[in-house]
Formats: sequence, C-alpha cells, structure tokens
Amino acid sequence: MMSGWFSDAASAWSAVVLTVQLASVTTVLLLCVATPLAWWLSQTTSRWRAPILAFVTLPLVLPPTVLGFYLLVAMGPQGWLGQWTQAMGWGLLSFTFSGLVLGSMVFSLPFAVQPLQHSFEAMGRRPMEVAATLGARPLDAFFTVALPLARPGMVTAAILSFAHTVGEFGVVLMIGGNVPGQTRVVSTQIYGHVEAMEYPQAHALALGMLVFSFVVLLALAAVKRRWPGVGA
Repeated sequence: MMSGWFSDAASAWSAVVLTVQLASVTTVLLLCVATPLAWWLSQTTSRWRAPILAFVTLPLVLPPTVLGFYLLVAMGPQGWLGQWTQAMGWGLLSFTFSGLVLGSMVFSLPFAVQPLQHSFEAMGRRPMEVAATLGARPLDAFFTVALPLARPGMVTAAILSFAHTVGEFGVVLMIGGNVPGQTRVVSTQIYGHVEAMEYPQAHALALGMLVFSFVVLLALAAVKRRWPGVGA
C-alpha cells in the first residue's frame, strides 16, 4: 500500500515539475517573440497586418487537436519541420520536451501578443514622438520608453502565457503523448488516471489545477486594479 502511494506521489511530482518547466520556458520564449510582434502590430499600417493578426489569433478558435495534428505532421519525418530538424542533426521534435515547447508557444501565442498589443496601442504615439525630439533613436526609445509603459501588458502576458501552458491538453497529447518524465504533464497525468479509473489520484491533481486557476484569476484581478487600463 505504502509503496503504491509513494509511486503515485513520485509520478505526480514528476508531472508537476515538468509542467512548471514547460510553462516557464514557454513563457520566456513567448515574451521574446510576442513583444516585437505586438509592437509591429500596434504600429504598422501594412496590408499584411490583418492576415498576420488573424494567424496569431487562430489558436483562440481552432480546436487544440486540429492544431496539434498539423504540428505533429510538420514535425514528422516527412514534414517540412521534421526534415529540417533532422538535417540540422536535432532529430524529430515530436514526443520530446522541445516539441512540447514549440507546440505550447504556437498555442499560447495570442495570450502573449494581445495584452502587449493593447498596452502599446493604449500608449499612443506621443511618448515615442517626444523621445525622438529629444534625440533618442527608435530602438533606444523602444527599450527606455515603450517597454516601461507597456509593463502592465507584459505582466498580463506572462501570467496568461504561463497559466494557459499549464492548462493545455489537446496540443500536448497530440504532439507529446504521455511519456513519463519526458512529456507527461499534469493535464495528461489526470487523463491517464481517469483512463485507469484512478479517481482519487485524478481528484488530487485536478484540485491542484483548480486552486492554481483561482490564484491566476486573482493575480489578473490584482494587475487590473493596479493598472485599470490593461486589457487581457
């Protein structure tokens, strides 16, 4: 009995640690990608703005299994991404932690881009114009003026990206499966427990996810109280 309990606890802890690692790496990389993209979307008048914005927003309406399926095909040995990663000597990304990171970035991209874009748009053009009259170069003005003013959007983007990555299931299952210690995160661990009719273990993990989600909503409410103009 005790050995079974320790085994379940170790398995659950491994899934929690992997989930936190996945969410952390995804959030950091997403902010690096989403920040310049959100800035461009907030400033440009290019005719490419609408299709690129639609592409960025696509994961909000596309079923996760559909997105996961196409990512799996792309990462496969015959897919364009799989052929490229093999040519680079990296092997295939499907059913690996790196593949999960890539899939999570694609799936959570709008949750990072939209808050940042809203913050940049709310800032207006005046601060950058003033910085330019003071002799600041565009890149310097971006880092010293735009980014500090967009801090509420940055905080919101980080919270949403982390939380959304923790809670995703369809994409993770499609491209990562449920490999212990490699791709088994909390959401797929719960799925595995339910499949095995192990409801007490599923309840424990599900309750943890429920508490986490509640804390995330409290954090977002705190951000909006401090910066009322922030839109998520």
